[in-house]
Amino acid sequence: MRFFEKSIGGKYFKLFRYLRWILLGLVISVLAKPLIATAYIGLMTNGSRYLQPELVPKEQVAIVFGAGILPNGNPTPMLSDRVEAAVKLYKMGKISKLLMTGDNSTVSYNEVRSMLKYAHDLGVPMKNITLDYAGFSTYESCYRAHKVFGVHTAVVITQNYHLPRTVYTCRQLGIKTVGLGTPDIEIYGLRGMIPDLLRESLANVKALWEVDITRPRPTFLGQFEPIN
Repeated sequence: MRFFEKSIGGKYFKLFRYLRWILLGLVISVLAKPLIATAYIGLMTNGSRYLQPELVPKEQVAIVFGAGILPNGNPTPMLSDRVEAAVKLYKMGKISKLLMTGDNSTVSYNEVRSMLKYAHDLGVPMKNITLDYAGFSTYESCYRAHKVFGVHTAVVITQNYHLPRTVYTCRQLGIKTVGLGTPDIEIYGLRGMIPDLLRESLANVKALWEVDITRPRPTFLGQFEPIN
């Protein structure tokens, strides 16, 4: 009887140890995927990302991605940085058109109108600004930029942490892309950027799945409206 109990206990111990190793492997796999995806996207876009406006190649269109608006309707600090960088490129003659893409999913929330007003207040004529009201994600913004607005080459403008995924996504969806990154950690601090950096690492995994495997259609596609 005692031998039987020891035998059963030994089997359960081995099973527990086996399951523990499986669980550890799953945890490592889950943690490794965002790191691998982030490293891969960073490597694939290396050389196409710029930190200084002076180094950005001349293109017709700059795509500016939404980053939220304040309760009063003004752009958030990050969005203001993006629009200001685009306006700087415009005034330097690096670009001639701005495509503002963002979220206008409700009547009371309109990122692109806020971006339009801010860029216009900084000196860009409204005739040179196109609005994409259905840019609900980086993927959808890049998809629609190519399929709806006929963009084939562009400068994308966003914060440094978001830039590799943006360049990679637009490039994989048919746009010859370079990117200008605006400061993030330098302004907002590492502690303040941790949530954004964590979300971005997970978003990189999703980006690879979307652009390289599933290629879903955006929420809204609409008719062809090329930027002239």
